[in-house]
Amino acid sequence: MKNDLIIREPDLYFDSIHQELNNFLRDTFLTHAVGNPLNIKKTSIWRPAIEVKQTDKNYKVKVQLPGVKRDDIAVELDNDFMTITAEIQEEKEQKQEQEKNERYHTCEFRYGKYQRTISFDEPVKIEDSRAEYKDGVLMITVPKQEVKERKPKKLEIN
Repeated sequence: MKNDLIIREPDLYFDSIHQELNNFLRDTFLTHAVGNPLNIKKTSIWRPAIEVKQTDKNYKVKVQLPGVKRDDIAVELDNDFMTITAEIQEEKEQKQEQEKNERYHTCEFRYGKYQRTISFDEPVKIEDSRAEYKDGVLMITVPKQEVKERKPKKLEIN
């Protein structure tokens, strides 16, 4: 296709794999050495899974954010980039006297900040974009701007 979406952050895929490997090694070998690994996890920035499709008229972006409240999600569009941020806070429970010594045995929930930046290969209409959040999936529609055919310009060298 002539105008396929170009993903311009290939090094971030390696960062994600690197982060996951670090998480695995930390959780497996350093649990007792560091103390509570949950405190480290809360300070990590997670990358939510995305799906980006495009048509002739717009881009459609789906972002998986299970457990995130609608008010804790922010979407910022700037030029040809979109940044999605969200945060999941760990639930604070009022513990009774007998549960004060309770601690996690296993916790695979991801608490903390989620962030993802997506770049588009064509200019977009920021003002006509819309987002909808339902059942842990954020769906964003970003219309493309109509661009007249661009002609190359030759620059004069001084």
